[in-house]
Amino acid sequence: MSNPSMLDRDRAAASGSQPNNESNESFGDILSQYEQAHSHRPEEGGKGLEGTVIAVSGESVFLDIGYKTEGIIPLAEFQKTGDVVKPGDKLPVSIKGRDPEGYYELSRIKVERPKDWASLEKAFADKTPIAGVITAVVKGGVSVDVGVRAFMPASRSGAKDAADMEKLIGQEISCRIIKLDVADEDVVVDRRVILEDEERVAKERRYTEVKEGETVSGTVRSLTDYGAFVDIGGVDALLHVADISWGRVNKPADVLTVGQQVEAKVLKVDTAKRRISLGMKQLLPHPWDLAGEKYKAGERIQGTVTRVADFGAFVELEKGVEGLIHLSEMSWSKKVRKPSDVVKAGDQVDVVILGVNQADRRISLGLKQALGDPWADVAQKFPMGTVAEGVVTSLQKFGAFVQIAEGVEGMIHVGDVSAEKRINHPQDVLKVGQTVKAQVLEVDAEKRRLRLGMKQLVPSSLDEYIAEHKEGDVVTGRMTDVSSGRAKVELGEGIQGTCRLSADAPDKEEQAEPSANLSSLSNMLQTKWKGGQGGGTKREAARSGQIRSFRIVKLDAAAKKIELEIA
Repeated sequence: MSNPSMLDRDRAAASGSQPNNESNESFGDILSQYEQAHSHRPEEGGKGLEGTVIAVSGESVFLDIGYKTEGIIPLAEFQKTGDVVKPGDKLPVSIKGRDPEGYYELSRIKVERPKDWASLEKAFADKTPIAGVITAVVKGGVSVDVGVRAFMPASRSGAKDAADMEKLIGQEISCRIIKLDVADEDVVVDRRVILEDEERVAKERRYTEVKEGETVSGTVRSLTDYGAFVDIGGVDALLHVADISWGRVNKPADVLTVGQQVEAKVLKVDTAKRRISLGMKQLLPHPWDLAGEKYKAGERIQGTVTRVADFGAFVELEKGVEGLIHLSEMSWSKKVRKPSDVVKAGDQVDVVILGVNQADRRISLGLKQALGDPWADVAQKFPMGTVAEGVVTSLQKFGAFVQIAEGVEGMIHVGDVSAEKRINHPQDVLKVGQTVKAQVLEVDAEKRRLRLGMKQLVPSSLDEYIAEHKEGDVVTGRMTDVSSGRAKVELGEGIQGTCRLSADAPDKEEQAEPSANLSSLSNMLQTKWKGGQGGGTKREAARSGQIRSFRIVKLDAAAKKIELEIA
């Protein structure tokens, strides 16, 4: 409050009346004395001033300090420490200067300045904070007025450099006496320990203020491989790498920089351990919310392989949405033993969506389906009789499997491996990885079966016979099986043809010879064998064992078939 006598003097000057003892003073003299009495010198700024809060605005706190002009303190200083002020509150303050609008700039004094050496000794013994005003920068630190001249080392000033120390001149600070020698009048003070205590208290208060689920703003202070530390107002919170984005982030430095301003959601607060966990991705909608509508089975899509496991490869379809290509869906070939044989992290791949499970957030993908089914045109590529070349992929007791195209394997039965000898196991003549040629014997694309034969490629007596004859040639053979209008004809050892029989009735004259003796029948067969026609004019009825002349109607080397007719 203002000095009563001075107020009376002001009122007298304002009313035109004057006290008896000052009857010769002018109004100007009185005002000059008033200003002089209330003037402020920096070195006296902290001595016994008490301010009364008269108003609080959105940015400032206004105080009556007993002077003609009010003092002002930024509201942020109270908010920073968590203090609440209201009109009528009384605060110890000191004057730092004036702002452009003429208000006194004040600083808060939370502790009293010692009045004598006894007070200094007590503060030193009790390690209690005291107030002081920094008066000058000296060698190695600053000079501080704490009632007596004290020294504060630069390392204990809380300033970062010499420029910061210069800014401290004239400021009122709280400090602690760390050395006191009454005899030599030597006092050393420490401001840094007070700042550290205030910081610790502010942090503890901040841990209780932050609530799980709220959104906070902060500054990235440092980056590690596992996350980023974010300053959210005096305390560091951890933003784990997995909570930065719904997409896969290998390391925080790929998406964040030190000093960057970020917004994040408070995921967890552990007051006891002083830990706060943050998440940035939690402020964004989860991409899986629409995955069920966006991705349909059967669709072809491109993605990036993010990681490869023993059972398959994970493919990122978009940020936060991954699908799995199982090992069995990587290739039509059975030779793939591990996913890394086909893909690696970072590969761009085309895949087909096999299934979507939105509830479990799983998408099944197929790589081989995107390449097309190799069995779709096997019948056209490898018709029966075709000679194919391939690599032996596996050997079983019953046969060998040979890959003749990507995703297409055929089987050579053990009985079709060799024409020269009978083998008990394919490994007797084949080995895995060996390249072989085989003839396509049977194709069943629907069941994905292909039967091959190696021995069929070895020239046989039938191949030689076909090579030595042409269609139209007349040859001799013996009927071995006559039925249903067709007959099998033996043309030589291991050589057989087929003959279609005519529907003509047997010759009557031949039917009337039941009493012919065995000798005449043998002579007749011998004559027919030598002469082809047997010298007779009548055609014999076809029967098994009969030797006759035949005309070659068709030779099929690929199918190893000979078609005949009776000559």
